[in-house]
Amino acid sequence: MASGVFLALALVSLLLTLNVYRPLRTPMQLGALSSVLGWSVGEFALHHIGLQLVLTLAFAASGSLGDATGKLGLVVLLTSWAALLLHYWEGRRAGQIIDEAVRGTFGDPGDAPPHARNESPSWRRILLPIPVRDPGVERIRGLPFGDPDHEPLHLDVYRPHGGGGPFPVLLYVHGGGWTMGSRNFQGVTTCTQLARRGWLCVNADYRLSPRATFPDHIVDVKRAIRWIREEGLRLGADPGCLVITGGSAGGHLCSLAALTPNEPEYQPGFEEVDTSVQGCIPFYGVFDFTGEQEHWPHPGLSRTLERVVLKRTRADDPEAFRRASPLHRVHPGAPPFLVIHGTADSLVPVEESRVFHRALAEATGGRAALAEIPGAQHAFELFASLRTESARSAVGRFLDRIQRQHRSDEGCTATGSSEAS
Repeated sequence: MASGVFLALALVSLLLTLNVYRPLRTPMQLGALSSVLGWSVGEFALHHIGLQLVLTLAFAASGSLGDATGKLGLVVLLTSWAALLLHYWEGRRAGQIIDEAVRGTFGDPGDAPPHARNESPSWRRILLPIPVRDPGVERIRGLPFGDPDHEPLHLDVYRPHGGGGPFPVLLYVHGGGWTMGSRNFQGVTTCTQLARRGWLCVNADYRLSPRATFPDHIVDVKRAIRWIREEGLRLGADPGCLVITGGSAGGHLCSLAALTPNEPEYQPGFEEVDTSVQGCIPFYGVFDFTGEQEHWPHPGLSRTLERVVLKRTRADDPEAFRRASPLHRVHPGAPPFLVIHGTADSLVPVEESRVFHRALAEATGGRAALAEIPGAQHAFELFASLRTESARSAVGRFLDRIQRQHRSDEGCTATGSSEAS
């Protein structure tokens, strides 16, 4: 009986590993479940195997592995572990892939700063992936930056410990399908690591649907940019060097913000504020609301947009969906983009980023890089893993490149941290 239970658990483990390699995309509900399981098992493979190892030792101690059923279960389990470890180890190449994409688009960066050389992953962060306080980073929480519709908005600031500056600024926009998410748990690790690198990071909330109706979300992102321009200097920010990033819905919003600087429609009451940015790094973003590309395998996105976010239909107001789409706001003056997407993403098709990148590259004469991360699921970079550590280091190197460029143009005057991220 116990050996049969062990075999069943081993088969479940094998199915979870298969889902990491071949996630389901349809129907919508199974695609969402497949995404969560693929992300949690794939990025936390060491923890997954460690837990299973404890259970295996317990079964072995009870004598459950001695018969044919138990031995078959052990073979199945070891096979699933081997395949999962291979997938996990491949994640170390994420940074190299991003570096190659950036170098192929923007050229060789020349001499890198000292902290950008010989970067290696932090196994402490990988084994304890829940964000903890970093003594090298000061976090200032809950700063108000707007009160639209009597709904207070707050942001957190991460900066190198001890203040100083001025530091270049990274604005993080969280994801969550425009309906959920929070600065309290999304972007914390990213902001902490990049603050150690010498950046002042701002992690801002925005109004969420269904209470909020687009363009409320992007207006709030612009409000955060206004706060950086008007209030950031007193906390050590260099408002002249501002890069914006985010994942999923945050990837959509950061891209739209980067492509619509000083757009009066998205700056009601503060039209005179400069909301331009010097770079944009969207992760697995949604770039087209019109549905014209037809690469989504299910109608989940269109239903969410029509019923919850824009609260109108494409048929009734196609122009509203077009104007809300970064793909249709691309223009020659766009800032440098680094678009990042996992090839195993079962929530947002990687084709979304491919189409967006082609449009950007065409319009800007090539000032857009695309990095496709093999085997990466949606939300892969939220917590520390081997893939995430590698990818974040490469993103930091891209940010260093932007900082050096603007410093040479007298747009940025900050110096980076001397410590590795």
